[in-house]
Amino acid sequence: MNTVRRGAAAFAAAAVVLGTAAALPAAAAPSPTPSTGTLPAGLYGTTDPTYDGVWRQSLAFLAQRATGYQPADQAVDWLLGQQCADGSFASYRAAAATPCDAKTMRDTNATAVAVQALGAVRRQAAAPEKVDQAVKAGTDWLRTVQNKDGGWGYGVGGASDANSTSIVVGALAATGVKPGSYASADGRTPYDALLSFALPCSDKDGAGAFAYQPDKTGKLLANADATAAATLAGLGKGVTATKASPEQPPACTDLTKPTAERAALNGASYLAKALAKTGHLTTPPMPGATDTSEKPDVGNTADAVVALAAAGAAKEAKPALEWLEKNSAAWAKQSGPAAYAQLILAARATDTDPREFGTADLVEQLNATGPAPKTPDTSASSTSDDEDSGFDIWWIIGIGMVVGVGIGFLVSGRKK
Repeated sequence: MNTVRRGAAAFAAAAVVLGTAAALPAAAAPSPTPSTGTLPAGLYGTTDPTYDGVWRQSLAFLAQRATGYQPADQAVDWLLGQQCADGSFASYRAAAATPCDAKTMRDTNATAVAVQALGAVRRQAAAPEKVDQAVKAGTDWLRTVQNKDGGWGYGVGGASDANSTSIVVGALAATGVKPGSYASADGRTPYDALLSFALPCSDKDGAGAFAYQPDKTGKLLANADATAAATLAGLGKGVTATKASPEQPPACTDLTKPTAERAALNGASYLAKALAKTGHLTTPPMPGATDTSEKPDVGNTADAVVALAAAGAAKEAKPALEWLEKNSAAWAKQSGPAAYAQLILAARATDTDPREFGTADLVEQLNATGPAPKTPDTSASSTSDDEDSGFDIWWIIGIGMVVGVGIGFLVSGRKK
């Protein structure tokens, strides 16, 4: 869900869980396989899941549900098995049968995205009651680790950041919880935290953007990754957001008493201007790299497309989507299920068919990375397009394709 914000391997865990692994340039080396040489049954992807197992599994679920498919029971069971007894998730637990203890590195990003994914699959799950319990336990745990400023950091007790706070907001909204009802011990909400990361329209270099966190001097620096995430959260939406109507050109407007929604629209204005330059966002060079040029950031560009569409600026997102159609294939193949999911969600947000994404069938490619999902239920009658339901307009289109060509139709879906 987002771009490279951590460079060195020492920060790999945080970077991947926040979605940055899926946003690495296509030239980056693939992750190694686990030291055991085998991967858990039910897990999506073939690379080492140490830092992104829960993340990529959850994004795959969201993309599949958004296209009318239900993940295989085996895949759902794997994700359920990753949850700790207190409701939290770590990035990945190799020994899932061993209870979590004080040494287990729980994180808010993995927990939030898993909660959202499980909430999306519960209606068609083999044991919906068990999934419901897992969702509730996860949201309850997130509440217990909320910071006093109303936000969340990546790890328990860590300083709040825009991306982590946004991921939690999106998960809460998608599972039917009002994020504004989550007040901290100091009476501050997640939206209060988000506003603390927003740059004013008067900022010369980052008008309307969001910072990831204040720097050491307390200054806010524009961060496109954080802006894409916070734009969605400020609108009360998550990564599976769809195109808003009516459309409106993004503009930056400062208010005497700012609101999260206004800050989100300001963020969309920043993203639109950033994308207008080249049709894509960029990521700075990794620390110590000999090549100091900025590289195209495919993952963050996909996230920005979703954010713009959700803010009513799908027109401004179109050039970036077209760029993704032409330039994302190698990156997605290397990065795996999370990357395919991001692209599917970007397509879905702009009413684009992910089965004809440039020359790629994103749906088929995602499904090939793990256990085959269940095909769409053509007898279903619900076509709600809210984030909690995976069935939307693409599901209806899919039924038509089932009738016409005798095959199932899978369409689009989408931390830092």
